[in-house]
Amino acid sequence: MKSLTQVVLVHGGDSFATSEEYLDALKNWPVTINDFKPKDDWKARLPGVLGPAFEVLAPRMPNKQNARYEEWQIWFGRLVPFIKDDVILIGHSLGGIFLAKYLAQNRLPRKIRGLALVAPPHNSTPEIGDFALLSSLQLVSDRVNKIAIFHSHDDPVVPFSESAAYQRDLPSAKIVALDGRGHLNQPEFPELLEWISAC
Repeated sequence: MKSLTQVVLVHGGDSFATSEEYLDALKNWPVTINDFKPKDDWKARLPGVLGPAFEVLAPRMPNKQNARYEEWQIWFGRLVPFIKDDVILIGHSLGGIFLAKYLAQNRLPRKIRGLALVAPPHNSTPEIGDFALLSSLQLVSDRVNKIAIFHSHDDPVVPFSESAAYQRDLPSAKIVALDGRGHLNQPEFPELLEWISAC
């Protein structure tokens, strides 16, 4: 019997340099009623869309509204014993820079089939706090054969130019440039599904 392909999905979040900045954001960040409703985006739908040949693990990372890299690193480390060989890793937004930094600094004891960074901030985005990439991403390139960066030209959260910085640091990465998709929070994400299937 063929084993399930494992997909690990790390969601995004926000990070602030100080408690004051975090509290200010809570008080002044523009919100709509949709911010208080359950999310119905591609991340929530991924297990059902991929089907029974895939096992999707989607850890709820600690304190996503005021994330700290060390906390996320510890919690992701607790997941690592459950990860199988040939895993596909996907990080959206802050989850993307988290995976890039984690893989650059930690040796995952499993073979990684693919890494997808979806609208990932790089060091030029100010709201990344201690998620900033401190070292080369060469170890990521060495350990992962198939890397894709999905980003929309009109992303209002993470400038599209961040993709060029990743392309520089991960020269083998394929940039999937999209239009009219914002920060990629839509219900459907066919380009990612196609990439997963081709992994």
